[in-house]
Amino acid sequence: MTKNTWILTGVLAALVVVAYLVMQRPGESSAPESSGKMLVDFDSAAVDKIEIHSANGPASIEREGGVWMLTAPVHYRADDATVASALSSGKRMEIRELVSSNPQKQGLFQVDSSGTIVRIFEHGAEKTAFWIGKPSPSYTETYVRREGSNDVYLATGMFSSTFSRRPSEWRDKTIFKTDQDAIGEVTLRFGDTAVVLSRQDSVWKIGDDVVKNDAVKSFTGALSNLQADDFVDSTVSAMPPLTVQIEAAGTQIRLYKTTAGDRYYVQTSATPQLFTVYNWRATQIVKRKKDFLGGAA
Repeated sequence: MTKNTWILTGVLAALVVVAYLVMQRPGESSAPESSGKMLVDFDSAAVDKIEIHSANGPASIEREGGVWMLTAPVHYRADDATVASALSSGKRMEIRELVSSNPQKQGLFQVDSSGTIVRIFEHGAEKTAFWIGKPSPSYTETYVRREGSNDVYLATGMFSSTFSRRPSEWRDKTIFKTDQDAIGEVTLRFGDTAVVLSRQDSVWKIGDDVVKNDAVKSFTGALSNLQADDFVDSTVSAMPPLTVQIEAAGTQIRLYKTTAGDRYYVQTSATPQLFTVYNWRATQIVKRKKDFLGGAA
């Protein structure tokens, strides 16, 4: 062999070694595409507390008398569907790949203090805890880690949005809820003007005027399941003028157009809690007499 050939052979061998070392980085390895194993295990029926710390703030959800309640940072009924979704997601974090066991790389995957930690309690005692990190490049998996372990895995699914919620997103946003068919009369008061919408022998009327069935159906449908967009937990120094008061099923619902103009404050006779709803939602129930008239449809 010539001298140049020896040199090229040596360079090629060095490249092979470097490539091997890169593929076998210390602290990192690969597992089968689907291990069939879950990151953590707990009994959903026995869970009585969930603690979450994320960039959106801390939240604590607990069972009180069989009802899920947000207990911190405020005390308020939790949304059952949101809590159920979190418990379901926590149980089905299927491990697909071990990506690192190097504690110095936990920040890279956001499974350290930059991520979200979830603590699950059963019968008052902590059962398990795990970290939710950033999504994978494909956005079909999430980096996760069990608390107390350095192993970082890819788990099938997107879990950040399930757990990394603002505290208000854990709350039950129901303002008013009833069976739509149970609504037989609604009064809308605009200042000194009252519009009484009533069902008479299966026909909706305002006084002697028959109103549009589709307009009433849309209105009562929105009213029967009125949801908040957010909560106001601080004192409002000066409430804007009352826009409309709606009376239905023994409940008064008061809407006030905010000075910002993009939403309404909402109060009801059933709770002291002050809510906000965006204009698009408010306009579904803030109706005048002319919105219902025009002949039966």
